[in-house]
Amino acid sequence: MRIVDLGCGTGELTRSMHIQLAASETLGIDSSDAMLAKAAAFAGPGLRFEKCDIATFAPHSPVDLVFSNAALHWVDDHPRLLARLAAMLAPGGQLAVQIPANDDHPSHGVARDLARESPFREALSGHERVFPNLKIDAYALLLHRLGAREQAVRMNVYAHLLSSREDVVEWVKGSLLTDYEKRLPRDLWQPFLKHYRERLMARLDDVQPYFYPFKRILFWGAL
Repeated sequence: MRIVDLGCGTGELTRSMHIQLAASETLGIDSSDAMLAKAAAFAGPGLRFEKCDIATFAPHSPVDLVFSNAALHWVDDHPRLLARLAAMLAPGGQLAVQIPANDDHPSHGVARDLARESPFREALSGHERVFPNLKIDAYALLLHRLGAREQAVRMNVYAHLLSSREDVVEWVKGSLLTDYEKRLPRDLWQPFLKHYRERLMARLDDVQPYFYPFKRILFWGAL
């Protein structure tokens, strides 16, 4: 089996998949130098990592499995994206994807609301992070149209017990809020984060531990 992992992050999951599936060749790609620096420690026979943008990546030859864990929600136009990923597959190849889908939680809504207000709106040029995820039945239809002979599409709610509601901020700082941090001037990022924290705390129950439900879409297709 030849595998490509789109958005491999630190590479631990990539290595686990490479070993468990006894792949002959696995390539992990990521656009983050920091992530790839950590992933380098897991490289070995048949397993390598490269810097590349998912939106432009193309393998040198067809692969048997295109895999992606928590990365494709950063890429626009999912119908076009899935068609491109399906075209990477060898006959009988598989596509396996997980994408976060928690846009309707206050942890995401508060950030959008804040991005619409001055002075952040002007600094962001009107940008607000809305992930391009489709409804789950749309992924099933796309897989069908791409020729999937088998498929499985579902949404799971993952239960995360955090020590307190303040930990939700730390969680989102490593995901959604990174988009705002990289776009805002340095002198506005900390005020944005301060207002975000204050407004979010007002929306969340002050209980310990804090139950943070996180929805994710998972889909798989054998083409």
